[in-house]
Amino acid sequence: MQRRDVGLAVAAVLVAGLCVAAGIWQLNRLAARRARNGVLAARLALPPLQLQGGGDISADSARQRRVLARGIYDFSAERTWPGRSFEGTPGVALVTPLRIPGGSSVLVDRGWVPSPDAFHVDHTLYREPPPDTVTITGIARIPPRGRGDVEVAGFLPFVIQLETPSPARGLPRRWPPPAFDNGPHLSYAVQWFSFALIALVGTAVLIRRGR
Repeated sequence: MQRRDVGLAVAAVLVAGLCVAAGIWQLNRLAARRARNGVLAARLALPPLQLQGGGDISADSARQRRVLARGIYDFSAERTWPGRSFEGTPGVALVTPLRIPGGSSVLVDRGWVPSPDAFHVDHTLYREPPPDTVTITGIARIPPRGRGDVEVAGFLPFVIQLETPSPARGLPRRWPPPAFDNGPHLSYAVQWFSFALIALVGTAVLIRRGR
């Protein structure tokens, strides 16, 4: 075997090794995602947390749990969660405090509404009739920290994302339920393993033709 062929073979083995390592990494990410999905699905299957009487509930105990709350919306203190697009359309999420009997308050993500600049919106267009008390159900979300995110200071340490149907006029539009899919990791792993095979077989063909 010529020196050039040896160099090509070594390079092919190195490239194939890197591709195999990348494929294994994707398989590990797939396993981690499936484990995470299993944990989240199990938490959603638990009985809903009851917030009618207020009380302190930690973020960890509420995370990704269904929550049932009863109280009064404070539309005067409503805020927006900017930069929340829906199916490619810019908009915001309407986040409204819910005053719970007993002194506690929790932020409720009532859903998405369109906004051309994904920041400003006329809140009066989406206020619901103010009954004495409302009962809501939703999923407890822990908002990420960073610029433009919802601050939960002064409220229970999570945001309730409503699951109840959207209003008759369609807005605010409720967010879709969480999807427990496997993501693209398996297809990526197959691609990386294919690249490794192509590198080895292709180099072998080149060496054979060179002879």
